[in-house]
Formats: sequence, C-alpha cells, structure tokens
Amino acid sequence: MVKKLLTLLFTSVLAFPLATAVFAQEAPAQAKEARWEGHIIRSSKDQSTLTVRKVGSSEEKTVQYDSSTRWVSQAHGSKKVNDINAGQVNDGDRVICTGTWDKDGVLHATLISKRLTGL
Repeated sequence: MVKKLLTLLFTSVLAFPLATAVFAQEAPAQAKEARWEGHIIRSSKDQSTLTVRKVGSSEEKTVQYDSSTRWVSQAHGSKKVNDINAGQVNDGDRVICTGTWDKDGVLHATLISKRLTGL
C-alpha cells in the first residue's frame, strides 16, 4: 500500500511540471505594446498612413491606422484628453503613436495622440 502511494506521489510530481510546460506553450504570445513619437512629415489618407520622424533624429517610421485607431489630443502636462478624428491631425504635428510593430517595421496604431503645445 505504501509502495503504491509513493509511486502515485512520484508520478504526480513528475507529471505536473510536464503538463504545465505543455499548456504554457499553447498560450498565444501577446505582442508588446510599441511606441513611436515625433513629427508627421507625410500623411496619406488613401493608404491610412503617417510617416513620423523621431524628434531630434532623421529616423522615420511608417504608422498605419484604421477605423479602430483611437485619435486624441492632449496638452503637455495636462490630464485632459480630447477625442478627435484623423482629419484634425496634419503634417508637422507632433504625435505619440502606440500599437504593435509588424515584421516590415510598420507600426499598426491603436492610439494616436496629437500633442498640443502653447496652450
């Protein structure tokens, strides 16, 4: 009887870590939220893209948006966030974009925040 209990205990001690490792691998990996900020140097409403140049750099990234992208504006240091639409963002505006990078280095934006200055 004691041998059976020890065998059962030993088997469960070995089986539990293996089972958790298998199930952990099946869980889908969540993409880490990415961020890119700078000035819009080019926009294309037809392609739903913005080309954003990082402040103080010549590095540029393409930001793609769609109907699910949230558009807001906010003054520096303010807690008040205003909902806006894509038509209120223009070339030269400073933006902070968050979303996920694709394999081609394009940021698929879930949020685009227009930064308001001098208010």
